[in-house]
Amino acid sequence: MGSLFKSHPWHGVPIGDYAPALVTAYIEVVPTDTVKYELEKVTGHLTIDRPQKYSNICPCLYGFIPQTYCGNDVADYCAEKTGLHDIIGDQDPLDICVLTEKTVSHGDILLQAIPIGGFRMIDGDEADDKIIAVLKDDGVYGDYKSIKDCPENIIDRLHHYFLTYKEAPNVKLNNVDITHIYGQQEAYKVIALSQQDYASSFGQLEKTLCAALHENSRERRRKG
Repeated sequence: MGSLFKSHPWHGVPIGDYAPALVTAYIEVVPTDTVKYELEKVTGHLTIDRPQKYSNICPCLYGFIPQTYCGNDVADYCAEKTGLHDIIGDQDPLDICVLTEKTVSHGDILLQAIPIGGFRMIDGDEADDKIIAVLKDDGVYGDYKSIKDCPENIIDRLHHYFLTYKEAPNVKLNNVDITHIYGQQEAYKVIALSQQDYASSFGQLEKTLCAALHENSRERRRKG
């Protein structure tokens, strides 16, 4: 079956053997997009979430890390770091921003990314971390080891984008705040916690998918 159908980008794609130092990222939005694309979680298809009402353009590749989930562990860590109470996970896969010098023309792609830091973002009462990463082997950003290596204007653009990208005329929004900009080791921690949340919520699904992939691989070897 695995040879006939595209893998679900959230559940059917591995995070990678070297996570959290090197992760697979599924890209939904690129800087040239004037609409906000988002994965439809049931079907696995990339869909239009909304046209951008103002001139908010994502300044980097933006998507999520497969087989992660922002649940209780991510929320508890956010609460611990901020001192805020009643924080919950946003019940989505962990978001990732990927910096690259290259022009990528469209989303619905997979790439390998190296996390270098992150934004601790709270949307209403939901933990909504944004991992900041660089494209593996990128000619400009590929050697970055820390978010401190990034030019300040890039961080400022990302900061402004996430505080304003949901704005629309006559729409009341949740209070959105970025409480911390953290480094690589803390990004690793958030990724690991999101993997734990995924295992808690979808562990049985993961075992089923792994068994199906193993059976498919064995069948291919049998057929030569």
